[in-house]
Amino acid sequence: MDVEGVAVSYATRGSGPPLLLLHGYPENHLMWRHVAPVLARNHTVVVADLRGYGDSGKPVPDAAGNRYSKRSMARDQVGLMRQLGFRQFQLAGHDRGARVAHRLVLDHPGTVTRLAVLDIVPTRHVFGHVTRDMATTYYHWFFLTAPNGLPEHMIAADPGYWVRSFISPLLGAGASIEPEVMEDYVRCFGDPGTIAGSCGDYRAGASTDLVHDEETFASGQKIECPVLALWGTQAFVGRGYQPLSVWQQYALDVRGHPLPTGHFLPEEAPDQVSADLREFLGSGAAGLRCS
Repeated sequence: MDVEGVAVSYATRGSGPPLLLLHGYPENHLMWRHVAPVLARNHTVVVADLRGYGDSGKPVPDAAGNRYSKRSMARDQVGLMRQLGFRQFQLAGHDRGARVAHRLVLDHPGTVTRLAVLDIVPTRHVFGHVTRDMATTYYHWFFLTAPNGLPEHMIAADPGYWVRSFISPLLGAGASIEPEVMEDYVRCFGDPGTIAGSCGDYRAGASTDLVHDEETFASGQKIECPVLALWGTQAFVGRGYQPLSVWQQYALDVRGHPLPTGHFLPEEAPDQVSADLREFLGSGAAGLRCS
């Protein structure tokens, strides 16, 4: 779907209230492969690739960090849903997709009726509480923001090694990803545009996004729709933060709990994630259709 000049790759299935699912780094919409069919039993599920990822468009990053700001990335997804006919929808995001979702609900109040965020706390909180454990676990937050094309050059030298070596340590004990799915993640990082776009995403996260987040926090604006936070006990979010306490600083109505996983909840515990999302999202209200 062309959304204001950016091609957004997506798939849709099911019927019922609309639900948008957004993936994280370094993956694409396939990360929802086990969860989306379950949710499609009573929702119109849309899985989409973020700009710069998967098979979506990959604008050349700009020095100011605007093209890969979460504001711009969120605008793509709102535009996609509106072109599909939905003015209101439910939303779940993992990792970078959850950060896009966080900005989306703030910039487009009333658009999202329920929000689920998987294995994150807000970016502003992460950068405001950097510790040795955080810096070693989230090393990529700093590596991917390095200037002069350094991370782009190093990742492009062996994209398969990068993707596999990044994902594997973040999986929980005994968890794995099907080889054919991992190969698709690697395929996407074989495109220099994905490498550049994803680095642009992280550079914006450490610059432009923080400006937007500070402005929002200073204004007193909080997420108004109900929020579900899920996180892995074996992941850094579970070790390093008290997620519910953190999210309560940013949202008015928060609930959630940990799962016995690493970082990639929808792939490590799809049955539990599906059950938790179905309970939280319920039957939902039918999304308002665009005229």
